[in-house]
Amino acid sequence: MTLEIRRVVTGHDDAGKATIKYDEISTNVTSGRPGQAAAVIWTTDRSPANNTGETDEALLPVGTTHPGGSVFRIVEYQPGVSPRNHRTDSVDYAVVMSGEIDMGIDDETVHLKAGDVLVQRGTIHNWVNNGTVPCVIAFVLVSAEPWEKNGVTLDAVG
Repeated sequence: MTLEIRRVVTGHDDAGKATIKYDEISTNVTSGRPGQAAAVIWTTDRSPANNTGETDEALLPVGTTHPGGSVFRIVEYQPGVSPRNHRTDSVDYAVVMSGEIDMGIDDETVHLKAGDVLVQRGTIHNWVNNGTVPCVIAFVLVSAEPWEKNGVTLDAVG
């Protein structure tokens, strides 16, 4: 995988003056399955978020989502990426940055291309790259309560 994402993170010095805290190529690239690579850009552990900390929140251990908070992640899907059906306890904002990809849910599939946006609301889903080039997507996952109706709850899975 050759996922290279430059991240620039601002903050404040001790006098309250705005400054650049990080300007680098993300080094925390991981892969959860063949054909996929991801870099966490930033996380928060609550809402509203705390902007006074000095910790590099991109380096803190986090799962797919962060209960009570948010995760900003860039993901690259190679052609033929291994499937992963999953559901998260989050509202996911996704922006396709490059390439094309299919998102499958129970009985439907939607084709997305660069510039398309998606709001994924706790549904079971899978990303499939049937193309010939990698697809890169920016995700912001915001913690949410699981879907519930008439005594049925759909918890996170996968």
